Amino acid sequence: METKGRIWKFGNDVNTDEIIPARYLNTSDPDELAKHCMEDADPEFPVKVQKGDIIVAGSNFGCGSSREHAPIALKAAGVACVIAGSFARIFYRNSFNMGLPILECAEIFENVEEGDVIEVSLDKGVITLEKDGKILQAEPVPEFMQALIKEGGLMNYVAKKVKNK
Repeated sequence: METKGRIWKFGNDVNTDEIIPARYLNTSDPDELAKHCMEDADPEFPVKVQKGDIIVAGSNFGCGSSREHAPIALKAAGVACVIAGSFARIFYRNSFNMGLPILECAEIFENVEEGDVIEVSLDKGVITLEKDGKILQAEPVPEFMQALIKEGGLMNYVAKKVKNK
């Protein structure tokens, strides 16, 4: 799985309340959540993000509550993947369950600027910076997790497995 996109850059400890503020949790509608995605971290994000854009962050991305709304909002906003130095454990799992690709790469944050374009190979964990051709190595997405992403999340994956039995 490959993707190429423009970077939105955020720092360390981006919590789920910044990804989707709690005041919008009265809905689970992905399109409605997308309208408010990351607005507390960057008020321009919901109106300027484009399908295929990539979020790059420091460490501990997705800390805070265990709400599934956070990866749903990111995916619905058109974010192709999130690359961070590390992820909060529950956000990590929720992302794959919702079909949002994520990669851990310790070097990414200091090597890119907001607006840069990168190409990402999720299965190999290879990140290529368009500006200078530099290649960074992330932790590759395990095969099972790739299958979850390909099917759009855990529920779709399980439904397909049950249907094919």
